[in-house]
Amino acid sequence: MSDGYPGQGNLTNQVGQPKKAWLEITIALLAATIVLVSLTWALQLPSRLFNAALHGPQFISIVLAAALAIVYLTHPAVTKSAIDSTESPNAIPFKPGLFGISLAGFSVGLFGYVAVQYEQLLFDIPYRTPELLFISGSAIVLLLEALRRSAGMPLFLIVLGFIIYAAFGHLLGGALSTREIPIERLVIYLAMDLSALFGSPVQIGMAVVVLYILLGQTLLKAGGGTFFTDVAMATVGNRPGGPAKAAIVGSALFGSISGSAVSNVTSTGIITIPLMQRAGYSRLRAGAIEAVASTGGQLTPPIMGAAAFLMAEFLSVPYSAVVVAAVFPALLYYLAMFIYAHLLAGRDSIVQVEISSKSVNEIIRRGWHFIVPFVVLFVALFYFRESASVAALWATASLIIVGMLRSYDGARLSVTAVWSGIVDTGKTVVTLFMILAAAGFLIGALNISGLGFALTLALLGIAMDNVFILLAVSAVVCIVLGMGMPTTGVYLLLATLIAPALVQAGIEPFAAHMFVLYFGLMSMITPPVAIAAFAASSISGAPPMRTGIEAMKIGWVAYVIPFMFVFSPTLLMIGQPLSIFLDVMTAIAGVFLISVGGVGWFRQPVGALGRIFLMVAGVLTIVPDSALGVPHVFDLAGAVLGAGVIIRLIAMAGRQPNTG
Repeated sequence: MSDGYPGQGNLTNQVGQPKKAWLEITIALLAATIVLVSLTWALQLPSRLFNAALHGPQFISIVLAAALAIVYLTHPAVTKSAIDSTESPNAIPFKPGLFGISLAGFSVGLFGYVAVQYEQLLFDIPYRTPELLFISGSAIVLLLEALRRSAGMPLFLIVLGFIIYAAFGHLLGGALSTREIPIERLVIYLAMDLSALFGSPVQIGMAVVVLYILLGQTLLKAGGGTFFTDVAMATVGNRPGGPAKAAIVGSALFGSISGSAVSNVTSTGIITIPLMQRAGYSRLRAGAIEAVASTGGQLTPPIMGAAAFLMAEFLSVPYSAVVVAAVFPALLYYLAMFIYAHLLAGRDSIVQVEISSKSVNEIIRRGWHFIVPFVVLFVALFYFRESASVAALWATASLIIVGMLRSYDGARLSVTAVWSGIVDTGKTVVTLFMILAAAGFLIGALNISGLGFALTLALLGIAMDNVFILLAVSAVVCIVLGMGMPTTGVYLLLATLIAPALVQAGIEPFAAHMFVLYFGLMSMITPPVAIAAFAASSISGAPPMRTGIEAMKIGWVAYVIPFMFVFSPTLLMIGQPLSIFLDVMTAIAGVFLISVGGVGWFRQPVGALGRIFLMVAGVLTIVPDSALGVPHVFDLAGAVLGAGVIIRLIAMAGRQPNTG
């Protein structure tokens, strides 16, 4: 059984045909409601069509009502593990009992009432009426329990802990003491205020994230996943280490729009992992390579699993600025993987297998229509300067049109397929909305209690004015808080809790937010809860924990890059052009030298002393000299040392032409 939500045909044997019918239809309608209401909000249809001014929280209430109902109808009270919100919509068959059905109905009734009576409830806030207190308290309890069921106990305890801290933190005293807040005021504030539950996290999720996941789901229904995989196979699949390189390319292409490392693993890994094993990669390395490649897709422009749009909102900068800043870190990430795959193929005599008989031209000729929505997206964003949500709708509409007119490998969009994409999108974002609501509670608790300022001071106090210590502590916290969460949830949580402390310490805001995004996503491959690595191990058959450890080794550069662009924002395209060029070039050289030293192969085996020299040279060159205040000194030393070792290896390989 796969994690996720009840899908087509999953409930037949478990709960009987009648149960299957009403449950699937109910869930499908609720899921579609989430997407359609989000579309209505993004297009502002009530005001445009009927000149009706509806409030954002009214739309949010309807979405939360549907999402809560799905959680209580599909997730048991006792859960085994967190579920990635952008996982496959097919789910653990679960028969909701009377209690679950009652909670689902109560959720719909409660938030439906809020949607209808929102203006009156706003008027009642200063008076803290019993009715408003009951509604607010019930909303918090329903959302927290749904969060526990869908996202797991760790995040539930974190959010509950912050709420309790906001209520009783004034009793503690000391640096982390909060101001005293009446319980009834706190409860109403968390549930009703635009800075809490109805704040920016859920608003952004509804207006932006849902629409980009809909674009991704529609792309999958049209055969886009197969197209991206075929492109990867045809471009690099037939070369040495081809299956691993195809996994890297395919995961980068698909992962940028999927919004989930786990979904990426299960979509592309089902093809690439067996191919890697057939070529000679061990089960362990095949799974680890796919996990690292899939995680990197969330860091790859232009969409970055929708994190790019969220970051633009947080930093109040153009979306294009985020894309430009993310280019070189993503380049270094995948360059390290490519070098690793190529060198490993030579060291371990990985056979070159023919895995694609199609040419790139043939694939593009048959699937060129998949390029259309991305052209439309960029034209809408950069030429017409439309909002991210409107651009996503344009792109999705264009995809539906061309997808209905053309097919790829037998896949063609139909009205049924489009409806299925809408329903799957709704199911996919259910847990995400629970996490976004939790982020709203966190922001509300931090704001009303002053705990956010105290938390920033605490982190700065731990660092003792040492930025490196602050970054190291923040990196660990980001990995822990990010465990088991989807990309957008990871970023929103960390941008709220950790990024402000980094900015307060004087770190460039772009670098601070990219830092927390990178380390939050590294939780996907970092044990003990490395869910992307664990998903890959379920396909490869390798031990899950060992796959996670191997993934950390392969993805080493992702743990280094964030420190690099914090100390030298030139890697984020911030600074003088010449400095940017030099720092990027030396970083590329450093990645190459460290990779060769780590694998221990360059045309022939590299001895222990040579590996040490290469690692030292790589460290000297990868650290931007502009951050050290000694331009070109360490870069030059590393380049000379590394070049000397590489030239010697080339000369030795030239005397031994049969070594590989």
